[in-house]
Amino acid sequence: MSTADWSPRTRAITAGRPAGPDAPMNVPIAPASALGLGYAREHGTETWAAFEDAIGQLEGGTAVAYASGMAAISAVFDLLPAGAEVAVPGYSYVGTRDLLDYAERTGRLRGRRIGPTDTAGWVAAAAEADLLLLESPTNPTLDPMDIAAVAEAARAHGARVVVDNTFATPLGRQPLALGADLVLHSATKLIGGHSDLLLGLVVSGDEELAGALREARTRAGATPGVLETWLALRGLRTLPVRLAAASETAALLAERLAAHPAVWNVRHPPGTMIAFELADAAAADACCAALSLIQHATSLGGVDSSMERRAARPADSHVPAGMLRFSVGLEDPEDLWRDLESALDEVDGARNTGSVARS
Repeated sequence: MSTADWSPRTRAITAGRPAGPDAPMNVPIAPASALGLGYAREHGTETWAAFEDAIGQLEGGTAVAYASGMAAISAVFDLLPAGAEVAVPGYSYVGTRDLLDYAERTGRLRGRRIGPTDTAGWVAAAAEADLLLLESPTNPTLDPMDIAAVAEAARAHGARVVVDNTFATPLGRQPLALGADLVLHSATKLIGGHSDLLLGLVVSGDEELAGALREARTRAGATPGVLETWLALRGLRTLPVRLAAASETAALLAERLAAHPAVWNVRHPPGTMIAFELADAAAADACCAALSLIQHATSLGGVDSSMERRAARPADSHVPAGMLRFSVGLEDPEDLWRDLESALDEVDGARNTGSVARS
């Protein structure tokens, strides 16, 4: 049986694994700063190579690992000439928007913000922008984006399309197959899966572009730590089962949240993330404070469930005030629901008695 016939679930476990009858079961950690007369930052290590090979196989391209997701985004921006225009969703990862804001303030790049679901606006922007950075779905509002339509328009005008695939993961979507030029990942999140590392990835369908990304990594010194890379590869091995279990739980919780009287506008694209709204900021903050199992934390994509009101952060103040972003982990679904229901009932009861002030 050819390895090309294996399913993504199988390849997530086997890709990058040492070959041969006497090879180790796992890729070794290679803590080497120099390789002969060269530095590891220039040539990579066998640990990096195995991880990049595995992600590349799943995304259908060539992967380049970075020290963090932000380093990966920075590398993509560094490929652009001075004065280039970058379009990003109005609701999108705060780090991406912060980086673009800085590039605008310093005169390095020009920015454009477009509503995530405004596909006509994105298609029109493809005629003027140099780079269109999409998310699948958006962070934190979980809006869907039409990657294929935007990519088709971009090809007609020579624009480059980049898709942040962190929430969907390579098992949920392969943007290169939909026409994207590059795929971004914060491997800190679902790929690593245990909230214990920082790592980023860019995947390219073009070898020349992948080479430019490696050069950008070397120049900036944005190389990944060998232990972090090894941990991320180990996390990738369990991604299929983690993603399936957490997604199943998320679907159950989203259905129950939609039926709760304190909740509306529940958004749950396939996957592990849920966004839902309460009456206002005070209600959302009270809900987070009342949780005992679900962690009130900004991290996401780990085995532990977490929740956060993103509008509490200044850079995300335009997000609906009562919206909560919920990352579903691997705890027992009924335990998670009891925690959620108790917190929501407490908030709903307080609001009905007038003890929670509106913001």
